[in-house]
Amino acid sequence: MIYILLSVICSVLVSVLLKLARRFDIDAGQAIMWNYVMASVMTALVFHPSLAVLHGTEAPWLGLVGLGVLLPTIFLALASSVRHAGIVRSDAAQRLSLMISLLAAFLLFGEPLVAQKGVGIALGLLALLCMVWRADEKQATAGARAWVWPWVVFVGFGIIDILFKRVALAGVPLPASLQAMFALAFPVALVIQLWRVARKQTRFTARSAVAGLLLGLTNFGNILFYLRAHQALAQHPSLVFASMNLGVVALGAVVGTLIFRERLSRLNALGVLLALGAIGLIAW
Repeated sequence: MIYILLSVICSVLVSVLLKLARRFDIDAGQAIMWNYVMASVMTALVFHPSLAVLHGTEAPWLGLVGLGVLLPTIFLALASSVRHAGIVRSDAAQRLSLMISLLAAFLLFGEPLVAQKGVGIALGLLALLCMVWRADEKQATAGARAWVWPWVVFVGFGIIDILFKRVALAGVPLPASLQAMFALAFPVALVIQLWRVARKQTRFTARSAVAGLLLGLTNFGNILFYLRAHQALAQHPSLVFASMNLGVVALGAVVGTLIFRERLSRLNALGVLLALGAIGLIAW
């Protein structure tokens, strides 16, 4: 279980680093761009992936390119969500995105829909509604970004999960697909930052680059420890899946409320509890 705990910590640390970016004068967009350099290097060093499978005519380049575009753009959406909606809502929205990939499994990949998972999906949607609801009029008028960005994170990571599934079904080993996706994500992120620099919205700084490399380490650590957990508990994949997602939502809630003093209404707190119940039902 130590691998699950380390993976959960790394996942929440990603949100913490994004949360602290403005406080330490770090440009989140640049950090996300440099993150892919570190993640790509670490993938090569740790997994030594063979890229021969990508040379064939049946290589799923459409899915890989889609992931290369979505990974940096949805990562930017996550940064905006953490900034405007907080760690609690953002981490829960990211983990609840599994409902979209689950629906895709039923609709696209032929997996039978059982009542329990159907209830879990419905409960998850209700949880998301509760978490982004702003009952206070002042909060509601402060900006739609506090509820729009969690929805973007929810949908975006759901689509990413579906594309991951497509690439896996094509027979591409995970290390090779990770190497390809990180390599494709960096130039996409670079173009976005060059566009921002041209519009004088930002400028490249060493501080943001160093933060990005640290972000890449935590991002890669999340992936590495999650894979190690599946290897260590090969006979209990649902346990790893449930523990990881529940752990991120729970730890994110603790860090967000206790350390960053994120204010949650009773309805928002109920949403977090419903999210835990939804993930539990889906992963049962």
